[in-house]
Amino acid sequence: MKSNRRSTNRLMNEINVVPYIDVMLVLLVIFMVTAPLMNPGQIDLPSVAKSLAPPQAPLEVIIKKDTTLALRDHARGGQESVVSRDELVAILKARQDKQADQPVVISADKNVRYSEVINVMDVLQQEHIQKVGLLTQARK
Repeated sequence: MKSNRRSTNRLMNEINVVPYIDVMLVLLVIFMVTAPLMNPGQIDLPSVAKSLAPPQAPLEVIIKKDTTLALRDHARGGQESVVSRDELVAILKARQDKQADQPVVISADKNVRYSEVINVMDVLQQEHIQKVGLLTQARK
């Protein structure tokens, strides 16, 4: 008799998944019916007026092969003038005091050491010159 009792109390290792499938099918039908009834959200983006002021012509800091500095003002004819680091900082600070959004670009000869370009950028950053970028030439 003991052997019969053990066989009836044995745990069942199988899970009945039929109720789960029924629930999933009901949810699927609900989503299929309600999805076409929902309106997609529309976003109304704000509009802005066009700026009347033309973009500022950049001041170009030129680093030549011999590491001398020159400044070219594209707004005033684009004439190149040789300057020292102190003169460069003074001119750029004076221009940015007048126009805070005055862009400055650095163009260097491709044979100039990278450290020289970084030194010029560092001097400009220490003097709080804003909007400094690098000028490159497009490949042909």
